[in-house]
Amino acid sequence: MRVLRFISILFNSLILFSCDPFGTKIGDEVSCFEAAEPEEVSYPDTLKVMTWNVKFGGGRIDFFFDCHGDRVIMEKEEVEQNMNLLAEKIREVNPDILFLQEVDINSKRSTFMNQVQFLLDHTALNHGVYASQWKAKHIPSDGIGKMDSGNAILCKWQLTGAKRIALPLISEQNFIVRYFYLKRNLLHANLKHSDGELNLLNTHASAYAKDNTKKQQLEIIKHYADSLNSQGLPFILAGDFNALPPNTKQTQNFDDSVCENADYDADNYSAEMDWMSPYYENYESAICLGEYSNDNLKYFTHTTDKNGFWNRKTDYLFTNKNFVSGSGVTIQDWMEASDHAPIIANYEL
Repeated sequence: MRVLRFISILFNSLILFSCDPFGTKIGDEVSCFEAAEPEEVSYPDTLKVMTWNVKFGGGRIDFFFDCHGDRVIMEKEEVEQNMNLLAEKIREVNPDILFLQEVDINSKRSTFMNQVQFLLDHTALNHGVYASQWKAKHIPSDGIGKMDSGNAILCKWQLTGAKRIALPLISEQNFIVRYFYLKRNLLHANLKHSDGELNLLNTHASAYAKDNTKKQQLEIIKHYADSLNSQGLPFILAGDFNALPPNTKQTQNFDDSVCENADYDADNYSAEMDWMSPYYENYESAICLGEYSNDNLKYFTHTTDKNGFWNRKTDYLFTNKNFVSGSGVTIQDWMEASDHAPIIANYEL
């Protein structure tokens, strides 16, 4: 125990006196990308919008944090196969705007592939912006190594004014875990079109926070959307909120809650449904609350158990303008591609 305590003190001292030795600090920087062969596309009257947590091209491999397996790193062939599948599905939908969560650009676990660039080069999307959520030169735990993973917005047209808005960190973590852990964000970019400008917002809230961190994050995201709305600025807000909608029938004891390590156990969401209520009350959802309330199962978007089926909804598309009525669809047929199902909707310009 004395040895472990000494190592902990030494490690804390290293971080304190070396500023940021592992390069985990993330500022407000946003990276921009362009397809290798961008094509000029005219604006339609209606945009097809899609949001998808793509699990860093991991497909349905059982990773250690799912507690169904112990994998950390993928082989090059696995990454290429999974990314080609993602690109194939995206081409099938052919979205004009794609919101991505859990996409890697330079991580050991995904063989250092720039997945944003890959998807731009293998779909009809031309431009992208990216903001890190989990970044380090080296994470000395579980063989994770180098990491750069985050949120991205891909689009057929040029995006401008991109910025990263930092969200609160989990307060209950010890100093070392907090130093290396994910630093959540809200990614904002503007799409200028023939009739004006559309604000695009993408986020991925905390998954395992046991304190009020997730509530604070959702409140900040909502406040940011409210500020745009109060200025009469149209927006689309997308992402993995890691929270259940109101009127959800099952809120705990999911089939995939198999983790013995409570740090990676599926949440008890019962206290969190109210946190999503303001979004439904003030804005339009691609999947309206009435539809969801009538049949929860039809709109579930997440599970960690590849042998089961989707068992909860954590992914959303909201707007303060107009989704085409009835156009919202949750695509549940692609479980082999990710542990999240994508949502699509048509948006009227």
